[in-house]
Amino acid sequence: MITFRRVVETDFPLIAEWLSQPHVARWWNQEFTPEAIERDFGPVVRGEEPAEDLLAFEDDVPFAHVQRCRWSDYPEELDAIAQFVEMPDEATTIDYLIGDVAQTHKGRGTRLIAALVEDTWKAYPASNAIIVPVVAGNRASWRALERAGFRRVGEAELPADNPIDPPLHYVQRLDRITS
Repeated sequence: MITFRRVVETDFPLIAEWLSQPHVARWWNQEFTPEAIERDFGPVVRGEEPAEDLLAFEDDVPFAHVQRCRWSDYPEELDAIAQFVEMPDEATTIDYLIGDVAQTHKGRGTRLIAALVEDTWKAYPASNAIIVPVVAGNRASWRALERAGFRRVGEAELPADNPIDPPLHYVQRLDRITS
């Protein structure tokens, strides 16, 4: 069973370690010095920014970092993606990384995404869709989303996290099923 808890400052060294791993750095392209981690993750941890940073655990061992937020909390990003796909008012988004390369390509990403979706529906009861743009070259990521039930609803030209990537993103969407 995968569980989540909010990131706290004592988790910063673990996040830095994961961000330094080549399989993560390729797509996240984020600095991982203590100062950079504090700069990039501190505002969310302190509640100064509306997103959530979470650690994912399996058997009480952290193995992944995830982020989620409402698109409406980030109007510039919302405006950018809304040029390409329909964006429901209460849509959320997610992002994720698995820290240890040995844990990748074994279906764990798909299980992580499925657990995160379930947890996101609970955390954001008004959310009617989760919409995730993934740089087109990150096949493992968009395939994991598809295996977790997302469907590609379009393509978008958005700035890539890594400047070596072209701006093409595949936009994946999962709608909340209501009974």
